[in-house]
Amino acid sequence: MIDYIQKGGLLMWPILACSIVAIAVFAERFFYLHRATIHVGEFLKGLSNLVQRRNFAEALHESAGTPGPVARVIHAALLRHDMSRSELREIVQEAGQLEVPKLERFLGVLATLAFLAPLLGLLGTVAGMIDAFGTIASHGGYATVTELSGGIYKSLLTTAAGLVVAAPTFVAYSYLSSRVNTMLHEMERAGIEIVHMLKDSEALTGIISFQQSPETLSGPREAHRDR
Repeated sequence: MIDYIQKGGLLMWPILACSIVAIAVFAERFFYLHRATIHVGEFLKGLSNLVQRRNFAEALHESAGTPGPVARVIHAALLRHDMSRSELREIVQEAGQLEVPKLERFLGVLATLAFLAPLLGLLGTVAGMIDAFGTIASHGGYATVTELSGGIYKSLLTTAAGLVVAAPTFVAYSYLSSRVNTMLHEMERAGIEIVHMLKDSEALTGIISFQQSPETLSGPREAHRDR
């Protein structure tokens, strides 16, 4: 590999640096998204039981102990569970907007590297062809195949290296972007469901509080009979 880099010229080193940075960024983003991924359906199902019982302390504890942006959006809504539906929607939207930059962090770097690597390879191709034609010019318009092969070989090496780096980098960027979009949809879903969950539990609690117990209903009847 070192031999190819040396034969490819100076532009091989920036291409190699692009590959190292791309690997580092992909590894960091992959493990971050892996740790932040949760099963949204099961998590919301567990919280719904706590919310219906109005056990917000335990619900806050569960959401705070769960990693990832989805849990943080839900936690923001649970902290202000007594607000109106419209206010809760705004809180959920704001919490989701704060999570977007964290999810999309360094994705722009991968996209830049995917476009930059083949351009560096193309620049190396141009440099190699300049060497080849410079050799022809220095020999008065005549040069052997051996004399031309150095510049052409150099141009082919840099082109191949740029494409080898660019193709996997673009695939990695596309994969991470799809993971981020999936998580954004999960945040939106969780935000909508937690708002409905909180407001529905309030309505259910209000209905129960207005119901009278059998003892309360029988009290006035017995008093009427005694009269």
